[in-house]
Amino acid sequence: MLIVNTWENRMTEQPYEKNTQAPEKLDVDDPENFQFHAAYSVYVEAFDRTSDSEIKTDLNRLILDLKNDKLTYAAFYREVAPFRKIDAPRQERFTMQTQRKKDWRKKSQRQDRIKRHKK
Repeated sequence: MLIVNTWENRMTEQPYEKNTQAPEKLDVDDPENFQFHAAYSVYVEAFDRTSDSEIKTDLNRLILDLKNDKLTYAAFYREVAPFRKIDAPRQERFTMQTQRKKDWRKKSQRQDRIKRHKK
């Protein structure tokens, strides 16, 4: 008599796979509405940079909510911000040398005088 342990069979079976098909990019652009067109370009940039299907699904939901006026533009950009990867350089201190007009004029006159007499 052959006894089959069902617990062992369950462990060796392949786990149930969800629908792993990646979501497609939505084409809901409205070029005549500048604000929505700008938001759509941000959506496209974020969508193209990621390969994670969950993130793509979230991005699709966000752009549809924005299109259907369920979301404000500020909220849209706030929600999309973590998915955007902006390669901006780190903000470092920026210094600029300034000088008074009187000092600049004095310096330029001196340089002109030197140039004139070097000939």
